[in-house]
Amino acid sequence: MAIGIRKTLSALALLPVLAQANSTFNANDIFALEYANDPQISPNGKQVVYVRNSNDIMKDNTRRNLWLVDVKSGEQTPLFSDENQYLHPRWSPDGKKIAFISNVSGSYQVHVHYLEKNRTALLSQLQSSVSNLTWSPDGKWLAFSQQINEKPSVIAKMPAKPKGAKWSDPAIVIDKAYYQADGRGLVKPGYRQIFILPSDGGTPRQLTSGNFHHGGKLTWHSNSEEIVFSANRIKDWEYKRLEGDLFSVDLKGKLTQLTTQPGREHSPSFSRNGKKLAFLSASGELNPYRNHKLNVMDWSDKEFEMVGKDFDRSIQNPTWISNSRLAIAYDDFGKRKLAAISLSGNIKDLADSLSGTTLGRPYISGQFSANYSGKIAFTHGTAQRPADVSIASTKGNTKQLTALNEDLLAHKTLGEVHEVNYKSSFDGEQIQGWYITPPNFDPKKKYPLLVEIHGGPHLAYGPHFSAELQRYAAQGYVVFYDNHRGSSSYGERFAMLLKYKYSSKEDFADHNSGVDAMISKGFIDKGNLFIAGGSAGGIATAYAIGLTNRFNAAVVVKPVINWLSKVLTADSGLLQIPTQFPGMPWEHVEHYWQRSPLSLVGNVTTPTMLMTGEEDLRTPMAETEQYYQALKLRKIDTVLVKIPGAPHGIAGKPSRMISKIEHTLAWFEKYKK
Repeated sequence: MAIGIRKTLSALALLPVLAQANSTFNANDIFALEYANDPQISPNGKQVVYVRNSNDIMKDNTRRNLWLVDVKSGEQTPLFSDENQYLHPRWSPDGKKIAFISNVSGSYQVHVHYLEKNRTALLSQLQSSVSNLTWSPDGKWLAFSQQINEKPSVIAKMPAKPKGAKWSDPAIVIDKAYYQADGRGLVKPGYRQIFILPSDGGTPRQLTSGNFHHGGKLTWHSNSEEIVFSANRIKDWEYKRLEGDLFSVDLKGKLTQLTTQPGREHSPSFSRNGKKLAFLSASGELNPYRNHKLNVMDWSDKEFEMVGKDFDRSIQNPTWISNSRLAIAYDDFGKRKLAAISLSGNIKDLADSLSGTTLGRPYISGQFSANYSGKIAFTHGTAQRPADVSIASTKGNTKQLTALNEDLLAHKTLGEVHEVNYKSSFDGEQIQGWYITPPNFDPKKKYPLLVEIHGGPHLAYGPHFSAELQRYAAQGYVVFYDNHRGSSSYGERFAMLLKYKYSSKEDFADHNSGVDAMISKGFIDKGNLFIAGGSAGGIATAYAIGLTNRFNAAVVVKPVINWLSKVLTADSGLLQIPTQFPGMPWEHVEHYWQRSPLSLVGNVTTPTMLMTGEEDLRTPMAETEQYYQALKLRKIDTVLVKIPGAPHGIAGKPSRMISKIEHTLAWFEKYKK
């Protein structure tokens, strides 16, 4: 009896702890999160089809299903919702069918669903993956791009092996400059070509050819007889990655070049009457950052002009909503805005809440689609919710149609996101940042501070939902993050402040000044400061602890440690060397070394956890291991965490995201005073 009473009392004692864990964001909640992406508004504006993403705790992956939502009532209907993957839904011009890509047949193929008859047709039996699925205006064709594989290079002729013999795999011969890609491994020989396929089934027909990649966004002329796309058809395209021109191809395969400007023209979009072609262009100058500008071509004479030439932001996804206006998105001060732009360049903001399609960290994100009635479907996110589907009009009215995470998050207390602005101690540059306070925050108490630095470096954080940062806040940390110099969404001047300075004392000053600004608020325990970051944020974190010992501990995730070795072993050197450095590494050894955290390792006293995916080709494991061994040689407390199977996107699977978070928390708890 006494034993039973003790067990009961013990269980009761745990109730407040369990209740608190249940009321805040915990590790397993990551598996329960959902988000919307790729919302597609129907031609009549009455429905939206979107990809509903949810995590499978048994298979440790993300399910992608298709759902329909009624714009007027908000009623949701599952179109395809099972254990298969469904992607890239696209409405037919008459709104009676939806084309999509799915692996339901065992490989990713093109399908068409007939809405009124509730029947689905498998249209293709292709041998490689499909992208850029696009209907012709007359509804008769589907265009797409697909890689056509080639036989790998062979140099030596091997003798025939005896029947039944088991020899080692044959040698792999690599003779291309661009030969590997993070997340894919060795690039298979071949090139992406454009195809058309009858929308009622039949044989796909290849329209483009040659040893060049053809793809990106495809747009049909109103006559349904030609397609415009972007391609880099320069002979040595591998070495000129900033170039790309617009081409048209007709249904017989006749290719016509439309632009010859230096730099890259891309993302074409025809007006419905076929008289105007909108597209984006970016400079070919060897800079690490460039704005993408809007242009409009008169189809009759192929002359074009830049629209909003002085607009100092990068435009995305130009989509016609009338014969004289387009819907666009652009990033501004940490947010992605939805806007309408006239042909004279007048911009009207419609919403600033495009967000929520990245779950891990609070990066700017979000997508939209629009039709000629001026209705726009977009992914709407907030600081406390991942992406839902919302609708907007050119009048600026918005309406949220889904609430995918209320069942999980409505009863939980999340960390509150607050904005903070301050000046950098380096030069007085104004820096924007945010901080998340723990649930049930009391400003009279003192809290440990966790600094989290974004990647890129030409990307940006903002007041967006972040599973990783909410977990840190739930464990009692005030989480601070900033958009340091070099971040996007502030114009070209601000982004270019990091040219040839990645990382440096300058961006360190931006982060360090942010720490001082947070301490001045009075609720930070300055004896408990921690720092973390991934990719470019990992570089900045490793650089920071070479300049200061103010942090109790650091977590350096997928970093570059030695630029001299990184650019010659990673998948990004062909673009990174000419745009982020003044020349080749063997010609500028001192400059590359100065940018490398390894040059400062002799100063480091901060206990450091290192974490990288074993299959990372963007910041290869050898970078992390150099730093680990250097710290061990100096007898600094350090640990190396390898994530099996993970590429650079280290948190790409739910369990990997959880592992990253929980290892970080465990390391910091070890050094909390």
